[in-house]
Amino acid sequence: MANRKLGCLSIFLFVALCVSLFLNLILAVTAVRRWSGAGRWEEPRPRFREVVVQRGGSDKIAVITMRGLISSSIAGSVSDNMVDDMRYALEQAREDDRVRGVVLEIDSPGGEVTASDAIYNSVVRTRAKKPVVVYMDSLAASGGYYVACGGKYLMANETTITGSIGVIIQTLNYEQLFNKLGLASVVFKSGKFKDMLNGARPITPEERDYIQSFVMKTYDKFLGVVATERHLPADQLRNTIADGRIMSGKDAVEFKLIDAVGQIDDAFAKAKQLGNASDASIVRYGPPFSFGRVLRALSQAAPSKIELTLPNQIAPQLESGRAYFLPSFYAP
Repeated sequence: MANRKLGCLSIFLFVALCVSLFLNLILAVTAVRRWSGAGRWEEPRPRFREVVVQRGGSDKIAVITMRGLISSSIAGSVSDNMVDDMRYALEQAREDDRVRGVVLEIDSPGGEVTASDAIYNSVVRTRAKKPVVVYMDSLAASGGYYVACGGKYLMANETTITGSIGVIIQTLNYEQLFNKLGLASVVFKSGKFKDMLNGARPITPEERDYIQSFVMKTYDKFLGVVATERHLPADQLRNTIADGRIMSGKDAVEFKLIDAVGQIDDAFAKAKQLGNASDASIVRYGPPFSFGRVLRALSQAAPSKIELTLPNQIAPQLESGRAYFLPSFYAP
């Protein structure tokens, strides 16, 4: 009996040793590939897994999804943040010779100005190499619409909420609360504008004018993107629909903010048409397989306690002083 146990233990240790050697070999090969000829360590570019949605020929239409708040503070699936995820996904589709077109599916209320602009520019670079059809799902407003403007052909559902062309910065004034509690904020600053969003005191007229000027300059950039991409006069937009209002997909067609209404399958068909690939397979980009993701999924499968968490997409907590492309109903 003791010999049998010893034999089983030996087999187990041998298998464990083989697995360890195999993993170390993979790590060694990866390390060699990361070392560039210039003597620098280089991280390999993340690759997204392709999930077949509709099977067809060898050509592909890549479906890339952008959901939720647009922010460089939100963790990504293959990178540090969701903005880099979008950039890497668009680059993967752009550099894949078998991808004949891209469908960018957007379901987002918008978000940070700089993050939205970064993704928009990645969409434009992809559009320069192959057609990008944008499909707006339930919501593609403000920054979500800003990103959508980078596409070659824009579609939405009739009931999609879109538009909301505008910029918002907010701060919280808690001066009266401090007075009731007997608290005071003490600030040492190098210039008169250094604490202009300090909520412990009223904002001065000069500070208000400065912030409003900054907002309007950012708004002008948004307006310029829409006017250029949609071939609409900027002054006409400014005096009509570019006042922060939201609208349905049906109204967006009327105002020429999008090209057509339809369903996601219509977007697939349009991408095939524009890419001259009628028999292309439809593949959706998803996060690559990783043991870490599996372990996280297993650990979350049986929670030790019940929690109710409202997602940030429903009521995002805007950071004081940051500029956002968001509808007014998303600003608490």
